[in-house]
Amino acid sequence: MIRFGVEGARMKTAGRLVLVSLLAGCGGTAPGSPASEDDVSQVGNPLLVESSLPYQLPRFDLIRDTHFVPAFERGMTEHLGEIEAIAGSSDAPTVENTLEAMERSGQLLGRVRNVFFSLASAHTNDALKAIGTEVAPKLAAHDDRILLDPRLFARVQSLYDRRDALGLDAEARRLVEEYYTDFVRAGAALGEADQARLRAINEELATLGTVYGQHVLDEANAAGLVVESRDDLAGLSASQLAAAEAAAAERGLAGQYVLSLANTSGQPVLASLTDRRVRERVMAASLGRGLRGGPFDTTTHVSRMARLRAERARLLGYATHADYVIERQTAGSVDAVMTRLASLASAAARNAREEAGSLEALLRAGQAPGDEPLSLASWDWAFYTEKVRAQRYAFDQAELQPYFELDAVLVKGVFHAATRLFGITFRERTDLPVYHPDVRVFEVFEADGAPLGLFLADFYARPSKEGGAWMRAYVPQSHLLGTRAVVANHQNLAKPAAGMPTLLTLEEVETMFHEFGHALHGLLSDVRYPYFSGTAVPRDFVEFPSQVNEMWAIWPEVLRNYALHHETGAPMPPALLDKVLAAQTFNQGFATTEYLAAALLDMAWHRVGRQAVPAPEG
Repeated sequence: MIRFGVEGARMKTAGRLVLVSLLAGCGGTAPGSPASEDDVSQVGNPLLVESSLPYQLPRFDLIRDTHFVPAFERGMTEHLGEIEAIAGSSDAPTVENTLEAMERSGQLLGRVRNVFFSLASAHTNDALKAIGTEVAPKLAAHDDRILLDPRLFARVQSLYDRRDALGLDAEARRLVEEYYTDFVRAGAALGEADQARLRAINEELATLGTVYGQHVLDEANAAGLVVESRDDLAGLSASQLAAAEAAAAERGLAGQYVLSLANTSGQPVLASLTDRRVRERVMAASLGRGLRGGPFDTTTHVSRMARLRAERARLLGYATHADYVIERQTAGSVDAVMTRLASLASAAARNAREEAGSLEALLRAGQAPGDEPLSLASWDWAFYTEKVRAQRYAFDQAELQPYFELDAVLVKGVFHAATRLFGITFRERTDLPVYHPDVRVFEVFEADGAPLGLFLADFYARPSKEGGAWMRAYVPQSHLLGTRAVVANHQNLAKPAAGMPTLLTLEEVETMFHEFGHALHGLLSDVRYPYFSGTAVPRDFVEFPSQVNEMWAIWPEVLRNYALHHETGAPMPPALLDKVLAAQTFNQGFATTEYLAAALLDMAWHRVGRQAVPAPEG
């Protein structure tokens, strides 16, 4: 999963040219020795100077919350000055004096944006949330000042109209075409009245997106199921029980237990809890989040965002927001997307119904004679899936975890596969600053030993971190700016008690490989222009490298190298390995319908017109 920050929707739709170039980092300096604090003390704000840490790694040791607002303000001012010099030039437009100049512009603002939105996702606090709410509409207005500048658009259009005669190489020609398309899709060809409305929509969407994200995180931290008796938690592992006990202690509920909730509808503990009533309570708590009237109500925000997106699409000449977004994706059209989803849905649903039959039979088998037959419910699926898996393949997930210790999976699995495939190697750097003690930094080298970039690994969950798993780039690679990649992977693994190993589920292992596919996409980027760096590709293509990398998690050669018992070092028994591989197609009807349903729901929300968007009840 790629995460772009609060303004990410616009980055991939209306105006990627500005935002991607801003995300390009500082530019220019090859990896070297750490910067002295004298450089920072001259300006009093580490964000205002280019970091001279290796690969321009941000100065997490010096950056404070109070640095962001003045750095944003100065960054926007400097960027507009640079854009004014380009737009107001009397020289005939060329790729060098227009597009490359724009690619070089906004480097200060890019630094600030990169660090701020990365921390807002990975390690936020009340101060950063307030800053996000303040700067989001300002950044949207800033981007519109550039994208809707008629002088700048005229220069870009001139290059676009003459692109066949300019003798450009393939990358430069594509840059011309992409810039022109981005300006048009941002509204540069609209009249003044429509542009004014577009500016207002973009600012409101930026604010709504920020508040929505903050509500989701705040509720994730506040939500949880309080359980009074340890007996009600039968089926949980010792580490899960310890985590529940610690979560209760943090809330002042000594002697009780709190089951924290992940940001998905289905909760991991549902696969283990034997008490059906507790499973039902967990699911109810999970599905009850964000509802109208609660302290973290998101229904109003969702409805308003959908209405504004639909209105913006119509202003720009598209039938729906879905048409607007998908035009730039590899699918190309809404019809193509819906045709593909329809081709999968029927078979997936049929398989899911068959799976449900097996699960329900097992559920009813546990009932006393004469009881009214139970019906399979959403809170039963994960639990009985594990039961059926154990019956069919004679193993359960708990048997695998001793062989999936975090460091072994990372070094002997993820890194090993990357070395075998691409020749790159890794060396941990404990001398570089990080934003949280749990974060680890690895320097990455080419096969010949040449420096390639930095990889930050941030695996553990914490209250300051959004849920899920994602990749971010602090410094995207670019030959034009002389930058090498600095990328980060984030997961939300439960942190064990001190001295205890971090043992992963197979799903968590696959997620680690998946996210590292995105990291490889960034690290192995080899482009001139920041616009095309790393994962700056259509959203429906960006998952391809990660899906490919994910398959190496269970590739026999790779699995044998890292699936070692964390206590004995013994490899996973061949018989268990065979069972793991045989079970890979198990429950895929459910898994496929789950993501198809999410895709269809997303399409349904964004294919409606403004007036048809459902309003919150009440």
